[in-house]
Amino acid sequence: MIFFHLFYTFFKIGLFGFGGGYAMLSMIQGEVVTRHAWLSSAEFTDIIAISQMTPGPIGINSATYVGYTAIVNAGYSHEIGILGSLITTFSVVLPSFILMILISRFFLKYQKHPLVASVFSGLRPGVVGLLAAAALVLMNGENFGTDTYQICISILLFLGVFIASFKFKTNPILLIILCGIAGFVLY
Repeated sequence: MIFFHLFYTFFKIGLFGFGGGYAMLSMIQGEVVTRHAWLSSAEFTDIIAISQMTPGPIGINSATYVGYTAIVNAGYSHEIGILGSLITTFSVVLPSFILMILISRFFLKYQKHPLVASVFSGLRPGVVGLLAAAALVLMNGENFGTDTYQICISILLFLGVFIASFKFKTNPILLIILCGIAGFVLY
């Protein structure tokens, strides 16, 4: 039964996850941690970290790791966990695949139509909102720490990376490496 629920949940996330993987994070967290309790908040945070470090889109990587972890947490073997990964990965990608086939046939023909332009104008702020929600999901005790020292260091790292990225356009790979070193030294 969990396999069907995983398929349905991630199909839904894939269908309504406008804005890409980061926009999907709050939806994934809401479904797998809050609604179904397949994962703990700490496990979800770890999965996000792993998904960001591995190549590929974060939404698909997260779905893959969540599928595996949810199945293993449900008491199945690690081999069956791989099936959970395959189901969630397939189901999160399937709506985009279907929609792209359908939309590509009509979009090029009607992309300049005022109604289509209006729909996309309405989607843009919604995508920004989903991205902001994803950022807020990641601002929790697992990422910023629980004692005053950890919180202060985390906020300083956050502000430093934000300024370096936004103002100075520093390479994100360099920022990740520097934050990893800072975390190793300071924590």
